[in-house]
Amino acid sequence: MEKYEKIKVVGRGAFGIVHLCRRRSDQNLVILKEIPVEQMTRDERLAAQNECQVLKLLSHPNIIEYYENFLEDKALMIAMEYAPGDLKTQNILLDKHQMIVKIGDFGISKILVSKSKAYTVVGTPCYISPELCEGKPYNQKSDIWALGCVLYELASLKRAFEAANLPALVLKIMSGTFAPISDRYSPELRQLILNMLNLDPSKRPQLNEIMAQPICIRPLLNLHTDIGNVRMRRIEKPLSTVPAGAHGRPGGRVPRSRSRGALLSSGTGKAVHPPPLSSVYTWGSGIATPLRLPMLNTEVLQVSLGRTQKMGVTKSGRLITWEAPSVGSGEPTLPGSVEQLQPQFISRFLEGQSGVTIKSVSCGDLFATCMTDRGIVMTFGSGSNGCLGHGNFNDVAQPKIVEALLGYELVQVSCGASHVLAVTNEREVFAWGRGDNGRLGLGTQDSHNSPQQVLVPPEFEAHRVLCGVDCSMIIGTRHHILACGSNRFNKLGLDKLDGVEEPSPAGQVEEVHVFTPVQSAPFNAEKIVQVSIGTAHSAAITDKGQCFTFGSNQHGQLGCSTRRNSRVPYLVPGLQGITMAACGDAFTVVIGAEGEVYTWGKGARGRLGRKEEDSGIPKLVQLDEAHPYVVTSVACCHGNTLLAVKPFLDESTPR
Repeated sequence: MEKYEKIKVVGRGAFGIVHLCRRRSDQNLVILKEIPVEQMTRDERLAAQNECQVLKLLSHPNIIEYYENFLEDKALMIAMEYAPGDLKTQNILLDKHQMIVKIGDFGISKILVSKSKAYTVVGTPCYISPELCEGKPYNQKSDIWALGCVLYELASLKRAFEAANLPALVLKIMSGTFAPISDRYSPELRQLILNMLNLDPSKRPQLNEIMAQPICIRPLLNLHTDIGNVRMRRIEKPLSTVPAGAHGRPGGRVPRSRSRGALLSSGTGKAVHPPPLSSVYTWGSGIATPLRLPMLNTEVLQVSLGRTQKMGVTKSGRLITWEAPSVGSGEPTLPGSVEQLQPQFISRFLEGQSGVTIKSVSCGDLFATCMTDRGIVMTFGSGSNGCLGHGNFNDVAQPKIVEALLGYELVQVSCGASHVLAVTNEREVFAWGRGDNGRLGLGTQDSHNSPQQVLVPPEFEAHRVLCGVDCSMIIGTRHHILACGSNRFNKLGLDKLDGVEEPSPAGQVEEVHVFTPVQSAPFNAEKIVQVSIGTAHSAAITDKGQCFTFGSNQHGQLGCSTRRNSRVPYLVPGLQGITMAACGDAFTVVIGAEGEVYTWGKGARGRLGRKEEDSGIPKLVQLDEAHPYVVTSVACCHGNTLLAVKPFLDESTPR
């Protein structure tokens, strides 16, 4: 709401409150319709989504103009044109000089085709058609009936159909009886109204037939087409800077006498500072050892990485991001220097989302998606490839609702480099963005700039989705896995494998364009609880805590001491109780049940969190934590890692 100043409430309706506001950028008056979508049912969200879709499609001087929508205090705010001095009778607005007519409030409108099968009765009952009263599907002919009711009301100054209760009103509508129209009006107008209120929908005139009536032609020719059609430019505010917190010492894990984190004190009786609510570390892109990022006194529950973004979600539901302008500058070091100075990151909280609780965030290469605790998805960043899902290719600086998904409650979203997958609480899967390699699972390589529903086998119940650079996976409720896109090096496990033998050429799968069951053992038999897809390899965690890797092993990223090239999945030895995995471009990070952080694979530019070149053997990464801790989230993208930890407090730990 930083762009608008509320002046007063000008209306209340079934779906929310209407505010008169002043736009701060140019001091113009606008209307903000506040719709509490966070408390709505799915059908009510669909109605709100429909209103936005209808408004966006309309650009006409006699229709109230739509400007934008955004989330504020757990409500959908729709900004639209303010018609000054208007007198409102239902949804038709007349200016104070009775010269300009505008239509507003499309909450009861529908986007219809000629043979629509919509059955829902919406809007004021006095204007519904007889076929709706009978529960029949309707199309534009029902709108012609409603328009006839409006014309009748304008001529008679009373409604065509009124009754003390709904059953009586339905009977009146079904009978089609109403008081005659005054004969002071022309026979042409009276006949037009009678035709529009014909009980038989097929006998009602089409809209173009109405416009061709002699009584309509002259007003249409005199219609001013340059009224009120003023376009507005959205002014975006930059993110606000948050003061940096204390930086920890880079690298060096504190020795500990217990397996989880470090001891609280050395037993000398010295005062121990209380542990921070959480810490976030990063390495890669020239940062050779884990660097603690600056934070306020907040707890980060989940993190995500993109090509240029480092983001997290706090326990209070806020989105936090870290920036380092000097990272990867490539400037030469001074003679005799050992290493470059660690970059000074700046932490920022996202503005403009007051009252909205963010549950999760997922980053693509140049964009991000975030999901609220009520299952609403918002996207922002670069709109290339249509990866924002707004029906266009425009960039968006602040999170904007994916309106096509307003009618669904999303439970999880995942971003690839330039595409997105999302799953709903009813196990539906949607995909959008770049379609090369068939990564969207829609049967083609076409790209889509709005969400498209993905077909999965009827018996398959989607639980989680994940995106790679050029591929996608869906994990089912019964731990079955579907995959599509590029299967280079068998990184998706789509090759038909029953054991340790290499697949025959006929059993090798290089690319699929629809979601296909994973066929490589052990993924077709083991219970897989988590998967991460890197650029050319993947890692999967079983319910037994085992870690399997598959795909390219060019830099040892499969965890094999030799540069083994095989399409057969590999069980990484020496690892037990693994709970999480994350894959980068050519390296792997896994987390143990006791908070251990292991990395292996390509070591250039600090990918492994230690000063080491390529390593095919898992080794520990040392974090600068003075207290016992658990890892809450880990993410990798290209050559970078982002990891969140929080203190582990048991009954013996002072609080």
